[in-house]
Amino acid sequence: MPKRLEVEIEGLKKRLLSLSAVIEERVRWAVEAIHERDAKTAQLVMEGDNEIDESEVDLEEECLKILALHQPLAVDLRYIIAILKINNELERIGDLAVNIAERALVLAALKPAKLPLDFNAMMTKTQQMLQHSLDSLVHLQAETAFQVLTDDDEVDRMNREMYTIFQKEAEKDVSHLPYLLHLLSASRHLERIADHATNIAEDVIYLIQGEIVRHRPEQYVPHPKLEDKGENGKSQ
Repeated sequence: MPKRLEVEIEGLKKRLLSLSAVIEERVRWAVEAIHERDAKTAQLVMEGDNEIDESEVDLEEECLKILALHQPLAVDLRYIIAILKINNELERIGDLAVNIAERALVLAALKPAKLPLDFNAMMTKTQQMLQHSLDSLVHLQAETAFQVLTDDDEVDRMNREMYTIFQKEAEKDVSHLPYLLHLLSASRHLERIADHATNIAEDVIYLIQGEIVRHRPEQYVPHPKLEDKGENGKSQ
């Protein structure tokens, strides 16, 4: 790889990791805003959306410039394509964090209701999936990425349970309906974040081994010959 291209790709990596750290923080804030009924934190998440949008556009433009100037091949091309895709997934997660913050803002103004919803478990699992998908990117660990893919089914199950409980509670006491609706909406946004975390994990697998596993659940188990790579991109 030409030295100049190597330097520019390393710059892309640093910018992507910086954006991923901000996204992870904003999701954590949004979740805390719901859990703590904290309108101030929810407002911070909403106000920070423009910063994320600008970072996403800047990184995309930098990727396109490198593609045009250097016309990279093989692994280098795959790396830049993966960065482009992950960059887009992160921006969408940022939007969903804002959506959750908007629900938190409304919930903070409503009288809390004691409901048999294990919402905290879903929040914890979704945050864990996002963290693991980003860890797999930072350390280029395919095994961690594959774990994210298998965890997505559990979040989907939790989301379906939320709908079932919502229906039962709505039939019993309509006074809780506004609170339930906003909590259910937040649940849906969490499920979408889990989906995007899964997409990032799929992109990391593509980055490491050049294999597209999207829409192919039979390949959600690492191949015995799969080798993870460390931060230097070399097999360990």
